[in-house]
Amino acid sequence: MVSPQGLFEAHLTVTDLDRAMKFYREVVGLEFATRFDEPKVAFYWIGGRGRSMLGLWAVGPGPQRMSLHVAFNTKLDELLASPKRLLAANVQALDFNRNPTEEAVVIGWMPAASVYFRDPDGNMLELLSILPGEPRPELGVVPWSRWEQRAK
Repeated sequence: MVSPQGLFEAHLTVTDLDRAMKFYREVVGLEFATRFDEPKVAFYWIGGRGRSMLGLWAVGPGPQRMSLHVAFNTKLDELLASPKRLLAANVQALDFNRNPTEEAVVIGWMPAASVYFRDPDGNMLELLSILPGEPRPELGVVPWSRWEQRAK
């Protein structure tokens, strides 16, 4: 049996490669790796060169496109500040149920704090930070403010 140590790469489909490249550079803050025109694809480093990679593949506006999900590890303080930062970039932060939110949520069974948002092609992106302490699956998914109250 193999024993994976982490995820090296993920790939998303996009309808407008230039628009997607701008979003992932300016909003998500990924480091550009390379771009090819045939096939139309761009690659970005996640967490620094050689650590992890995201590929953005242009598929055009046709109905064969899929909406996908990718989660990015991030530091907790950056995650907690992300709803305001996203809004400043005209991107709506979302909770676990895809409702607009101004704060992170906590997934109790992990436990992990998360903020969700969509890229211009509708792909669901997530910022995630594993939290210290014991899992609390009985809490389900709760807003950060409720998790913090529980910790006091």
